[in-house]
Amino acid sequence: QVQLVESGGGLVQPGGSLSLSCAASGSIFSVNVMKWYRQAPGKERELVATVTSSQSTTYADSVKGRFTISRDNAKNTMYLQMNSLKPEDTAVYYCNALVAPGQTPWRRNEYWGQGTQVTVSS
Repeated sequence: QVQLVESGGGLVQPGGSLSLSCAASGSIFSVNVMKWYRQAPGKERELVATVTSSQSTTYADSVKGRFTISRDNAKNTMYLQMNSLKPEDTAVYYCNALVAPGQTPWRRNEYWGQGTQVTVSS
């Protein structure tokens, strides 16, 4: 089994910073693309940023220039550095990963973390 565990959420004032982490563990052959999503109350889940195993990144327009996604392939861990946070960034943040399981490396299974709350408020 593969698990994704997020950490690092919390409460921060507008203009502040937070860093999120997502660690993949279990029987893993390789981790392909990793993504951060978020879902605000009453809204649909939206894609925030993606990072490939070769460190290629993409961002939603709403976070460009403020958020930085990265990953440590040796640790199967992804990060999201969030700066200049705004109240509209308040949401539950989820990590998502496409994983080749250790016992079936020819497959690509999608996994989700449990989510971590980020609240931006004064």
